[in-house]
Amino acid sequence: MISPFEFVQDLFNPNLAFLTRALAAVVIASVVTGIVGCHVVMRGMVFIGDAVAHSVFPGLAIAFVMGGSLALGGLLAGVITAIMVALFSQNQKLKEDSVIGIFFAGSFALGITLISLAPGYSGSVQDFLFGSIVGISGSDVAQAAGIAATLILVLGVFHQEIVTVSLDKESARAAGLPVLALDVLLYVVVTVSVVISLQILGNVLVLALLVIPAASARLVCRTLGRMMVFAPLFGVLTSATGLYFSWAFNLPTGGVIVLTMIAGFLVSSAVSALRGKLKGPALMTG
Repeated sequence: MISPFEFVQDLFNPNLAFLTRALAAVVIASVVTGIVGCHVVMRGMVFIGDAVAHSVFPGLAIAFVMGGSLALGGLLAGVITAIMVALFSQNQKLKEDSVIGIFFAGSFALGITLISLAPGYSGSVQDFLFGSIVGISGSDVAQAAGIAATLILVLGVFHQEIVTVSLDKESARAAGLPVLALDVLLYVVVTVSVVISLQILGNVLVLALLVIPAASARLVCRTLGRMMVFAPLFGVLTSATGLYFSWAFNLPTGGVIVLTMIAGFLVSSAVSALRGKLKGPALMTG
């Protein structure tokens, strides 16, 4: 086992530059998914995170078979699925979770079928399933930072409109808001935030990064604004701590990060119970 001080020393060791890149990637992913996750939890669309994480699989399979970029293939597949879910969810006869379930199962089934056409199996595809944080390059980190900044900017510009639609679609329509366009926007933002987090945790565990910090924030915060400050900070702290433990004990990074987040969630739950937050007023949007 290494101490936290030794871990910090390793971060500045030129021979362990991958560790510094891993920490940067964890911080970036935690910030963007923490903010996006607040919308996901508030709207009760947690299942979409899991569905999107799996819906990228056919894109990965196609890219792998054709020798293209796995990241680009996964992103395109995820965005297409998100748009399809948003379109079909406008039908009031079908609940959102039913539509998500249909496209989730279909996308993953398509991916499994396509990958079977490949002459061999690549570990790079497996990395997207289970994560490969030590394999992140400097360009990957820079790209993720740019995308994350763009997503946060988009959410900031359309914050009030997205919240209004999440609270009551019918009232939003009556107010003249473009509900479908805003739904598509939110789904695409969720999709892109999931895709840039895949290399850290893989799509098996990435849902945790999207949900646990926001759920913890919901327990201890009364307003959405405070949630959007608490959730990224929670994500950064627990993810960085998980990275340290995985490095210190030579354990799988993704699994340890998620377990650390769950520990943080339990602490948040205990604090919430002690402070009586669960008996407070409903979440406000300020």
